[in-house]
Amino acid sequence: MAPSLFLCTFFILAVTTLTSPTGALILTLVNNCNYTVWPAIQPNAGHPVLAGGGFTLNTLTHQSIPVPDVHWSGRVWARTGCTHSGAGFSCASGDCGGRLQCNGAGGSPPASLAQVEVHHGNGDSVSYGVSLVDGFNVPMTVTPHEGKGVCPVVGCRADLLATCPPVLQHRVPAVHGPVVACKSGCEAFHTDELCCRNHFNSPHTCRESVYSTFFKHACPNTFTYAHDNPSLMHQCSSPHELKVIFCH
Repeated sequence: MAPSLFLCTFFILAVTTLTSPTGALILTLVNNCNYTVWPAIQPNAGHPVLAGGGFTLNTLTHQSIPVPDVHWSGRVWARTGCTHSGAGFSCASGDCGGRLQCNGAGGSPPASLAQVEVHHGNGDSVSYGVSLVDGFNVPMTVTPHEGKGVCPVVGCRADLLATCPPVLQHRVPAVHGPVVACKSGCEAFHTDELCCRNHFNSPHTCRESVYSTFFKHACPNTFTYAHDNPSLMHQCSSPHELKVIFCH
């Protein structure tokens, strides 16, 4: 799980594009990794599931999904090392309850997350950001296209599996298997302070730690602890497409 981030290839991209209402936002998931990933999409409460909540995305392919022409918010991540065993399905990282289509279920940390909120109406806009609060499993960026205003590319391009501190390494099989993800301090130690819960669940008491700082130094434009700088959530006016790129 230490991918080469850029590959020269003559393969033709396999493209799946769904019909979208005129002017609606397209969410495109791109796999630039040199291995298959299984993207997962979890809507926030009250919003519809997109594309069944998960699917297979082979290396150097992409899939485009229309976002409903209403307010929608949710998160996107990549699952890795997924296998079928009879009727079972499981992933080494980001697993969503042992199913290919997550159908609204969340993923198991550690996993890199893209957070998206789509606002429709006067001045359509998309809010987006990348979070390593739940750890890291795949490099990822978010890029809006044809938007107005300040619409930066954000995310984490670094392969943190190669530099993950031993105490944060998530190995499958455990102990002696390869490093498939890098845990947050919360996931590694489960303390209130590192998880920003109970007394520590406020902007005044939830602080960066030596573990969140590891992620922040490598990927400064990402959220790395629960009450990290809210300005890391960017807003772009009326983009036509939002690309989530794995291994950008």
